[in-house]
Amino acid sequence: MANEIKGRKLNLLIKSPEIKQKVHDLGKQITNDYQNKNLLIIGILKGSFIFLADLIRSIDINTEIDFIRISSYKNEMTPGNVELITDLGVPIKDRDVLLVEDLLDNGGTLNFIREKILSNQPASFKTCVLLNKKKTRQFDIRIDYIGFQIDDKFVVGYGTDFAEEGRNLPDIYVVE
Repeated sequence: MANEIKGRKLNLLIKSPEIKQKVHDLGKQITNDYQNKNLLIIGILKGSFIFLADLIRSIDINTEIDFIRISSYKNEMTPGNVELITDLGVPIKDRDVLLVEDLLDNGGTLNFIREKILSNQPASFKTCVLLNKKKTRQFDIRIDYIGFQIDDKFVVGYGTDFAEEGRNLPDIYVVE
């Protein structure tokens, strides 16, 4: 498919079949952990939508889905201030909440959303990220379900973007 975005070369990091298998494995684990629970899965837009769509098809229990939209990257390659664009549409008090994110970078976005969710008194709160960057974080973030550990590189594909481009790539690439 594409070999560059905005004049920057793309190097393959994770192939689509590996992603598919990992997402399936995460779905099975979540299914086992949430048997007989009142599960609400919250996806962080826009990055998580492809991951979440595939993940929920691998979860074999009843779930409810909602989305929260946050902006932190703007058109840059480094995260900035976190801004709430669209809030949740359902109450979360006494619900078992699983927050799904495509990528954990410095932790600012997840910390922002975690505080917001916990202030609404869910029964439980866990997090699931497809890509976890190996790096020192600004915030102490516990991740309960991790797809892949990756180096601290800017990546694109499978929902992640570079200035709104590349989300449609089926594989994950490092942007050089």
